[in-house]
Amino acid sequence: MAKNIIVSNRLPIQLTKLDNSFDFTPTSGGLATGMNSVHKGQESLWIGWPGISVDEIDKKTWGRVKKSLKKEGYFPVSLNLTEIEDFYYGLSNKSLWPLFHYFIEFSVFNKEQWKSYQEVNQKFADTVLKNIEKGDTVWIHDYQLLLCPKMIKEVRPDVTIGFFLHIPFPSFEIFRIFPWREELLEGMLGADLIGFHTYDYERHFLSSVKRILRKEVSFNRVNLGTREVVVNTFPMGIDYKKFREAAQNHQNMATDEKSDLKKQLELHKKESQKGTLILSIDRLDYTKGVVNRIKAFELFLTKYPEYLEKVRLIMLTVPSRSNVSDYKRLKKETDEIVGRVNGKFATINWTPIWYYYRAMAFDDLIDLYMTSDVAMITPVRDGMNLVAKEFVATRIKGDGVLILSEMAGASKELYESLLINPFDLDQMAEALLTAIKMPEEEQQKRNLSMQKRLSRYSVEHWANEFMKALKTKHQSNEESSVLKINDAIQKTFVQKFRSAKKRMIFLDYDGTLVRYNLNPELAVPNESLLQLLQDLVQFQDTEVAIVSGRDQDFLEKWLGHLPITLVAEHGHFIKHKNQKWAAKEIHQKNWKKDLIPLMETFTDRTPGTFVEEKRNSLVWHFRKTDPELAAERVVELKTVLSSLISDDLHIMDGDKVIEVVSGRYNKGTAVSEIIGDKEADFILCFGDDVTDEFMFNDLPSHSINVKVSKKSTQANYFIDHIEAVQSLLKALIT
Repeated sequence: MAKNIIVSNRLPIQLTKLDNSFDFTPTSGGLATGMNSVHKGQESLWIGWPGISVDEIDKKTWGRVKKSLKKEGYFPVSLNLTEIEDFYYGLSNKSLWPLFHYFIEFSVFNKEQWKSYQEVNQKFADTVLKNIEKGDTVWIHDYQLLLCPKMIKEVRPDVTIGFFLHIPFPSFEIFRIFPWREELLEGMLGADLIGFHTYDYERHFLSSVKRILRKEVSFNRVNLGTREVVVNTFPMGIDYKKFREAAQNHQNMATDEKSDLKKQLELHKKESQKGTLILSIDRLDYTKGVVNRIKAFELFLTKYPEYLEKVRLIMLTVPSRSNVSDYKRLKKETDEIVGRVNGKFATINWTPIWYYYRAMAFDDLIDLYMTSDVAMITPVRDGMNLVAKEFVATRIKGDGVLILSEMAGASKELYESLLINPFDLDQMAEALLTAIKMPEEEQQKRNLSMQKRLSRYSVEHWANEFMKALKTKHQSNEESSVLKINDAIQKTFVQKFRSAKKRMIFLDYDGTLVRYNLNPELAVPNESLLQLLQDLVQFQDTEVAIVSGRDQDFLEKWLGHLPITLVAEHGHFIKHKNQKWAAKEIHQKNWKKDLIPLMETFTDRTPGTFVEEKRNSLVWHFRKTDPELAAERVVELKTVLSSLISDDLHIMDGDKVIEVVSGRYNKGTAVSEIIGDKEADFILCFGDDVTDEFMFNDLPSHSINVKVSKKSTQANYFIDHIEAVQSLLKALIT
């Protein structure tokens, strides 16, 4: 039975060291809760690091731990202390974490840590590959494993892979700072489905793919040639039912059942009837905006002294990476500013900030959520922020106000909250005043709307939606009508070639026999390709034709010495085997004089583009320019051209080119002429571009048409790349 394989940096367990062994208990974090429906509801395996170094445990005990974990559907990845330091604390959290959260000044780019990141990602990928079976689905999580999807896909291209990033994906301008940016993007594109919390992150990722890798992006799909990657938004929810029911239970608690914290909070509320509790809960991380939050509270007390002794900020900061220097400095700064504000405003009976630096039990969190009047959740950058959603879920009476940073992913869903810019202290202070004064009726109206949304799109719903989309992607891959050429299909081609009496092979040039080059004049055939073409035509009763958009001069210079047919400018010029060039039509060239200035105007406005003049066409090349700028200019140029050109001219979309061609000839009419009345019983055609579709359409029905890449095509088959094309051609004659 096919299974789901979940892959994350950490397994959702907490290991506890006993005298002679280890005990483990499941954790209840957002990811663990969300994946529970995927992991427990069906055949599933969860792969990840168990949270302890192999240096701290002997082999015998490690064996027992692995055995126990496997019974629960977990498969541990072993990491030593060096790997934990360089992979996790190093590259992941000293480079990727700060960079993706826009803290460039904290990012450290260390080559040894990058090497460790690659090696550990490979270790995770190898673990998946050892456990994978045909039909399995893989779902990989978060920034620690960005390289893992490609590593798996390269070995098992048949496996459907999903990837979800739980932190922000930065803008192109930030992301391109990373020294190994291409490797990260290519690693992520090993997945078939990539998910983000918000559309902003999705948009930033696609922009980087277009601008750095120069991949073709259409809406939310990345064309990789032989396959397509879908990129979409899946905002992560919470276990709404769990928080809601916990809040209801706490509301109905008898006095002797209440915790000390609950009693203390209620005492505060009782002693100051009009007092307001403002809640702040975060990990102590520089992305959370803790210091700015305290400064905004200080500003509020300064601007509105009438609220002295009537409000209190409860700050819970959970220790995080406390051994890292940046976090030590943040802890010191936070302690100092809390002390300064308390020293500045405190009275004998009142302290403005209650500050806790520790983790709290689930029940204590529920008490904090329920008793507070205002929640102030203002990270300077956050992938989602589930705390904001948890606060709203626990508001049983519908009261309470959420002040939320617009830099948190959750702000896209919780837009009824008071949204603020976490860098604007004045706005944050004013938001506090608005929250305190907000009528209860308005509070309830806002919260009810948010609660409906959160209850519907829970964390379980999030996980199920992603898996549903992943399965849909798997089915679309399976149902593709264009077959990928494998060893068995290639063997059939070879047999047909050998048994045929008359053979004809049609080959496009750029993108089929040679790679596209930013400078087209440099995309010339090497000795190996020239020898292959020579060997093909020497095979008995075999004809070869190069059918290209290139001009006569280029084809004659590099291929004119071969006994093959050459077609230039998409069929307007043909040189039959061992003959001279012949023009199909001679057109007036006056139209070029009108269009060249127009194209040059677009070139001036679009850096990196240039105009190429051929005998029978004009070509606007945009391969070198910014892809997003090019997309706009292409639409604009085609619109202008369509309004100007006559019926004798045609606009052709090529690969990163717009070509205006004179006449009614194309590659299809060219191959039809070359075939003529010849009765070839084996016809093989390769092409990669939109213009090659004319050949596929006009060739006889028994022809074997092969698209180089899996773009939309009329061809019967597709093949990976130019190396695969040459490999197949060699197989025919060897």
